Amino acid sequence: MDFKLDFKIIDAHSHLWLKQDTVVNGLPIYTMENGRSFFMDEVRQMVPPFMIDGKNSAEVFLSNMDYAQVSAAVVTQEYIDGIQNDYLLKVAHKYPDRFFVCGMCEFRRPGYFAQARELIASGFKAIKIPAQRLLLKEGRVYLNCEEMMKMFHYMEEHGIILSIDLADGAIQTGELEEVIKECPNLKVAIGHFAMVTMPDWLEQVKLARYPNVMIESGGITWLFNDEFYPFNGAVKAIKEAADLVGMEKLMWGSDYPRTITAITYKMSYDFVLKSNELSAHEKALFLGKNAEKFYGFKDLVDLPYIKNMSE
Repeated sequence: MDFKLDFKIIDAHSHLWLKQDTVVNGLPIYTMENGRSFFMDEVRQMVPPFMIDGKNSAEVFLSNMDYAQVSAAVVTQEYIDGIQNDYLLKVAHKYPDRFFVCGMCEFRRPGYFAQARELIASGFKAIKIPAQRLLLKEGRVYLNCEEMMKMFHYMEEHGIILSIDLADGAIQTGELEEVIKECPNLKVAIGHFAMVTMPDWLEQVKLARYPNVMIESGGITWLFNDEFYPFNGAVKAIKEAADLVGMEKLMWGSDYPRTITAITYKMSYDFVLKSNELSAHEKALFLGKNAEKFYGFKDLVDLPYIKNMSE
């Protein structure tokens, strides 16, 4: 079906890398072949099997985006992919109108404030913290510790966005709320739709009651994978979060490319577009307009609908 949209679609949570080669919690993660990676202690299908070289490149993503009529994407990071700052900076310079990239520091060890300053000086407009990875066996890294707070104040002063994924439920919400109160002008995007399928997920959503805090849905189809398309539970959760904080505080994210091992990229948002549970205005806010305003996207590309051979 050819949807005539009066807004541009923006993906608020995606990933890019050329090669995975890292260690998390003492366990290896590295790219294999046919879209597979060795992931900690087993082989996993990390990307679709037709990506035979394992390269999750900007060009392949752009092809998916163009087909799915997604005008722009926020590229976040996670330690399981390795730190991708060098590649993402090149991507941002090459495709400035299509990608908004987040830098990432080594937050698991002291010294990340200096790294953050270097990333900001190099051109990054956002810093990503995979906070769920900071509950280390050797000692937890708190979001409200001295070095973190120093970094957050610096980010606030320089207009840098904080992109953050939290551990399940309310484990870290108290720490992040202290940061939000201490730095009221720091823009914060909380990922993975507050780990919606886990207990106490609404405690994360409630943080979006603060003016500069948003919730993005990266990974929501992964979290509702057992239910599968058309993800009625995910739509219900979006409505529940909107009732709590308002639809203007919520943004769509795909968690590309991992989620497209199960579904197509377009399916990661069209379950929202085709839902009868949301109004046209709510869909426009969630799928694009909120992210456009929050991240400051300009001159978004207008993408035509390309008819499938199967139609």
